[in-house]
Amino acid sequence: MQVHGWHPLAAIPLVLVLGAGFGGLMGTLVERYRLQPFVVTLAGMFLARGAATLLSVESIGIDHGFHVAVANLRIPLGGGASLSVGAVIALLVVAGGAVLAGMTRFGRSVYAIGGSEQSALLMGLPVAATRIGVYALSGFCSALAGVVYTFYMLSGYSLHASGLELDAIAAVVIGGTLLAGGSGYVLGTLFGVLVLGLIQTLIVFDGTLSSWWTKIAIGGLLLAFCLLQRLLSRRATRAGDGG
Repeated sequence: MQVHGWHPLAAIPLVLVLGAGFGGLMGTLVERYRLQPFVVTLAGMFLARGAATLLSVESIGIDHGFHVAVANLRIPLGGGASLSVGAVIALLVVAGGAVLAGMTRFGRSVYAIGGSEQSALLMGLPVAATRIGVYALSGFCSALAGVVYTFYMLSGYSLHASGLELDAIAAVVIGGTLLAGGSGYVLGTLFGVLVLGLIQTLIVFDGTLSSWWTKIAIGGLLLAFCLLQRLLSRRATRAGDGG
């Protein structure tokens, strides 16, 4: 099914604003009513996916000239190599996230809250505003990821990227971010994404293994990193007590 709708220059900013607003709403619910973040975000995911299904249960093709031109655009790097617009956007997001986390007051507040919310409150940090801002930023990035995915698929479908939220968690953990909070780097998450991509590529090129081995390998690697994090945190705690 092909549709002719809004111009992408109008539709894309609207989607990004809606994503940021929806994320901010979930952050407000978590902060105001002290709800479990996992439950709130899970409910939000089901709500958003259900709303997308109400719009259409079928894949909607995108044939707008501007969108197609952007999807087919390649930025040459020399030597026959090139980058797609989606790859450029991803690299810009990584760079922006690294700067935001390491060089801004907002980023330092996020680390402080992740380490100890009570300590952050005692230091006078804007805990509530920062937490809501984190959810709004997450919603914005999720919407941006959806836009980039449309450049790759040239279509929109409510089941696109289903299950990738778990891959995102795996990439973050493999990249060295502590599940307990307070420690982690954006560039580490990029490393986690590259590791997952390498595993998938090796299994595909092997040719003799089922694609489900990708999930098995990622699950085993995720478990190993979680155990490693636990071991390192225990050693750090013992070293601190000994000091």
